[in-house]
Amino acid sequence: MRHLEEKQYRQYKIDLVKKALQSITRQNFVLNYPIFIGEGVRRRASFAFRRSKGRILLGFNAFHSNEIVDLSFCPQLTARLNRNLDFFRNLLAEICRTPITVKEGKKGKSKTIYVDSGDLWLTEAENGIDAVLEFNCPLNLDLRQIIFEQVSANGDIVRISHRLSADKQSETIIEKAAPYIVAGQTMVYIPAGTFLQPSKEGQEVLTDLVLKYVGSSGGKIADLFCGVGTFSYPLATDKNNKITAVDSSSALLEGFKISINRQMISNIEIINRNLFKYPLDEKELAPFDVVVFDPPRAGAKEQVAKLAHMSEEKRPNRLVAVSCNPETFARDAEILQNGGYTLREVTPVDQFVYTSHCELVAYFEKN
Repeated sequence: MRHLEEKQYRQYKIDLVKKALQSITRQNFVLNYPIFIGEGVRRRASFAFRRSKGRILLGFNAFHSNEIVDLSFCPQLTARLNRNLDFFRNLLAEICRTPITVKEGKKGKSKTIYVDSGDLWLTEAENGIDAVLEFNCPLNLDLRQIIFEQVSANGDIVRISHRLSADKQSETIIEKAAPYIVAGQTMVYIPAGTFLQPSKEGQEVLTDLVLKYVGSSGGKIADLFCGVGTFSYPLATDKNNKITAVDSSSALLEGFKISINRQMISNIEIINRNLFKYPLDEKELAPFDVVVFDPPRAGAKEQVAKLAHMSEEKRPNRLVAVSCNPETFARDAEILQNGGYTLREVTPVDQFVYTSHCELVAYFEKN
């Protein structure tokens, strides 16, 4: 949507959210003016790369295509990520021209292969860049030395890892310091290639809204689809709160556990659970005063259905929803309103600048 003037663009985002929320039958909630984050602050991105005619193409895929749009600068990214794109292009060029000997077949016959394509995942942590190289070739000693020597000389990069594919475990090649972000007042150490809110500024806005809607009612709080604990840590700064953080990612939760143990945070309990397959039921939800949920784009249909079918006296008093998909949020909101909750307020947050995506935070009260 970069072709739009600023005023047109903002109206486009407002209309996008309004249209998505039209399906909610009770329209007595407050829809606040969106919070616009702005450009040049996106701290994570995934790039594709390919060796072509002796040079490296590094950039984003064209719309609905495998074609790589080569670039050396992206106006959405932070300055630190932008200034290192050429470094990674040169590193990948050297990786792609280095032969790798592998053995195949029953007889273990040797074969020489080369890296010719893959992905590069970059995350800017507070203390530097965390990079993951993704390509379906093993790292031999030559490649390890190339990566080690080049990254050692780059002061912006704190860790670089390799994995064969997105569903495989990452292997750390060099870690100068453990990458971390700040959530609330807490240093949160992050695993390689982890999911984070796209920008630090966006994370702070979402956190402020969650804290505002939770208010002083606090007490026992469920943080569902918690990820690395983006909202759990700020909520836990009030020692009167007891947080139960739930997510299905073992890798994220392992780092989360290490972090809270290292920093001696005693009022966060972590549970590993797939909330799509096994949502919390009435008995498990009944102790909570507040439920915060931040699901993926698919929404939280299974979990909100459990909340909607709870008996009135056992329902949590407040719900705070964080959503990156207004359409699935509207579906979930309708379920909750039909089940005894009232949607009070919605605040859109434009984290995904110049795209057709928009985040929002919403507040529900028990009838």
